[in-house]
Amino acid sequence: MELGRYVDELQHQLAAAAAAGTDETRETAGRLTTALDAAARLMLLEALGGAAAEITAELAPGSVEVRLRGREPEFVVTPAPNWDSAPEPAAVAAPEASTPVDGEEGATIRTTLRLPDELKTRVEAAAARDGVSVNTWLVRAIAATLDGGTRRTISFETNGKRVTGWVR
Repeated sequence: MELGRYVDELQHQLAAAAAAGTDETRETAGRLTTALDAAARLMLLEALGGAAAEITAELAPGSVEVRLRGREPEFVVTPAPNWDSAPEPAAVAAPEASTPVDGEEGATIRTTLRLPDELKTRVEAAAARDGVSVNTWLVRAIAATLDGGTRRTISFETNGKRVTGWVR
């Protein structure tokens, strides 16, 4: 984003306002426009940074950052991760052997789930214990509930590898 045009317009407006004054006013305004460049750029950067922070609050867990490249700002947008397609952390460290839950590998939809803090902490601990993401753990827990409890999670280590899966 080029700030120069905004700074130039501000300088032009100052010169236009000073044109209505005396010779001394016009001379003073001419000297001020030079100093105005740095101050105006700084204020514009502060405004852009504040806007990026507000947008980030709305996009969480995505974000928008303002970075300087030379004298010009640029926006860096980091979209929210797609939790449904993100690789499982456990898959990187140790391959997971599991039977897919019905619908787990098909089309997915995003849904918002609000949990009390205490319950969220328990879910995170259970997911960590099973070596899967919170999303995977919740999908499996919901599927197990809907299946009437006919499935259960097993987790064990063999040959230094953690194996997690479902049994009926």
